[in-house]
Amino acid sequence: MASQETRQPETVAVVETSKDISQQISNEKSVEASLETSKETHQVTIEAADDAASISSSEGKPQPPWQWKLIAVILLTLIRFGGAWGSGIISPMKSTLKKKLKINNTMYSLLDASDSFIKTVLILLTGYVTDRYGGENILLYGNAVYSVGSVLMAGAAQMRNYKFFIVARIVMSLGDCSTQIAQYQVFSAWFAPSNGFASTLGIELMFNKLGAFAGSGTSNVINSNIGFSWVYWIAFIVNVFTNFCCYAFYWFMRRSEGKYSDVRDPATGGRLKKRSRKLNFKKVLAMPWSFWVVMGYGMFTTITIIIFNSNATEFAEQRFKISAVKAGWYTTLARDAGFVLIPLLAFVIDFFGQRIILMAISSFGIFTAMVLVNYASTVTGTAAAFGIYAVATTFSPLSIIDSIRVTLTEQVDFGTAYALKILVNNCLDVIVAIVAGVIQDRDDNSYDNVVILYLALSSASVVMCINMIAFGYFTVDIGMLQWTRKQRIARGDKIVDRDRRTRAEDAPKNRRLSTVLFSCIMVLMVGAWVAYIWGAATGNNYDS
Repeated sequence: MASQETRQPETVAVVETSKDISQQISNEKSVEASLETSKETHQVTIEAADDAASISSSEGKPQPPWQWKLIAVILLTLIRFGGAWGSGIISPMKSTLKKKLKINNTMYSLLDASDSFIKTVLILLTGYVTDRYGGENILLYGNAVYSVGSVLMAGAAQMRNYKFFIVARIVMSLGDCSTQIAQYQVFSAWFAPSNGFASTLGIELMFNKLGAFAGSGTSNVINSNIGFSWVYWIAFIVNVFTNFCCYAFYWFMRRSEGKYSDVRDPATGGRLKKRSRKLNFKKVLAMPWSFWVVMGYGMFTTITIIIFNSNATEFAEQRFKISAVKAGWYTTLARDAGFVLIPLLAFVIDFFGQRIILMAISSFGIFTAMVLVNYASTVTGTAAAFGIYAVATTFSPLSIIDSIRVTLTEQVDFGTAYALKILVNNCLDVIVAIVAGVIQDRDDNSYDNVVILYLALSSASVVMCINMIAFGYFTVDIGMLQWTRKQRIARGDKIVDRDRRTRAEDAPKNRRLSTVLFSCIMVLMVGAWVAYIWGAATGNNYDS
């Protein structure tokens, strides 16, 4: 009995000690959870305070009227028209440039690839800066830089100076990428998805294609009738006109600043921000997984279009057995004739959604065209391929850019997101171009084996599209790409919940995925630099 009585207090003491330890551990966990919650609450409080300050500053002010938005959109699209004109006159002038500047294919390739190369170096930083300071301000400076490059190029053409030409091309590229990102960032701050964003994109892309069509279609005509240097002086004159449009837009925005309230997303009620509070270089590591899915599809679709377009004229010469002038007109029509469909597609996206369906039509259409290019080598088969290609490529740019906007949880990150897209496109352009060039050189300048590469790239696009369709059936993150305007407004709570999950419980998974994929992009970028330098040194460029 005495022994049992002795053990009982000991047992009670052990139990009490165990309880104390458990209580202490529980208290420590509570403190940690409380600290974490406090951090999150503090961050949310800061963001809420920032939003509240903006809301209070615009309280009682009306929303911008549609007439105001229309004037601003028209001015913005006219700015891009001039940029597209200037950018579209290099490739059609290849043979003339080589004669006038007394350069070979390798030197021309270095000139042509300098555009993609400089964009791989600076495009991501441009996206960050655009998000921080707003598209309106960057647009002004970007267009000014482009104008400097345009007059330098005209001067280089007048002097027949090759090195001067490369410098001018690089300066123009800096301005071109800045204005393009700035424009789209401005649109994202004015229009929510399914509420005008696609329509404004459609208008801009239509004017962009018109500018490229006008520049490429008239360059050889101007050269034959007026003179070589006048091709670039007229491009500069067109750019002077776009400068007036740019300054008119800037003046218009400054005059209307403070008169209207912030635009809000009708589905979520969220405020569309014109700029972020600070530079945040870590935002690329917090992109939603759905953004990367759209990026994967866009990567293979866009590189197929870029590579095929860059060789379409010479390919048409060989298949159709026609002159370079006729081939140039055929390929220009195949590349840009679909501009008449773009506003209609924009209307469909804004009102009826179906972005995945449109991307599927594009990828399967391009794939069909590449199949015909490979296995129907007759004139009739090639002509059919060009016709299908012309229609199919009309669907992709608009649907991809709009889908990127839909997948983002923070609209103010759109500049960085679009910069990532351009970065990947230009890196792949440099690498795949050199691979294609090596294949063509080994095949005695024939396209018999190069077209297999086109088919492989378009097949990868189809695979990514099938994956996207599957994700659309099972997840809100991708499924909302299909929603109509009415569905998006009715399901606004689901979008809000999805955005909350992406920033909260799903944040670690998104961060890991984004870290891995962004690291792959950095490796791809270094690979593009190495490929560019190697191609320039050895002459193994696609245009050689």
